[in-house]
Amino acid sequence: MLIAFGGLPGTGKTTVARMLARKLAAVYLRIDTLEQAFIASGSGGADIGPAGYLAAYAVAKDNLCLGLTVVADSVNALHVTRGAWRRVALEAGVRIVEIELICSDATAHRHRVEGRRADIPDHKLPTWRSVLERQYDAWESEHLVVDTANVSVEQVVETIACQLSVLPPEQSVSRSV
Repeated sequence: MLIAFGGLPGTGKTTVARMLARKLAAVYLRIDTLEQAFIASGSGGADIGPAGYLAAYAVAKDNLCLGLTVVADSVNALHVTRGAWRRVALEAGVRIVEIELICSDATAHRHRVEGRRADIPDHKLPTWRSVLERQYDAWESEHLVVDTANVSVEQVVETIACQLSVLPPEQSVSRSV
């Protein structure tokens, strides 16, 4: 199964995706890690375009074809990136579960964004202003929406894990929890 996360910076994607990957013993792919590695290599400067996503799609497909579950951690803000994750799952012959994390409390969300520290060397974190100004396409595909504003990380992971266990093999969900 491919579990593709999305959501604005500061909603808890990395924390939740890591914990879920650990719980499921899944392969964990983080776009920020791949992008920062490309920047550090000097192969394109700071503007690497879609390289991180393209690398993640390829690595995800390799692991899915091996029969492994993959948890993909990215902002996944555009229709094109979401469609690409769905194509990866289709080509690998696995189901996809798309999960959008939101933080409905704007004050808490801003505090998270402004209080974060980079956990990847030289990674430049977004500002609150850049989060607000970011292009973020409305989701058109079926997906699970989880609000992280007033719940613990453990509760979010447990909610997602429970949803994964009740999904029919070829379905995803389209509801908020």
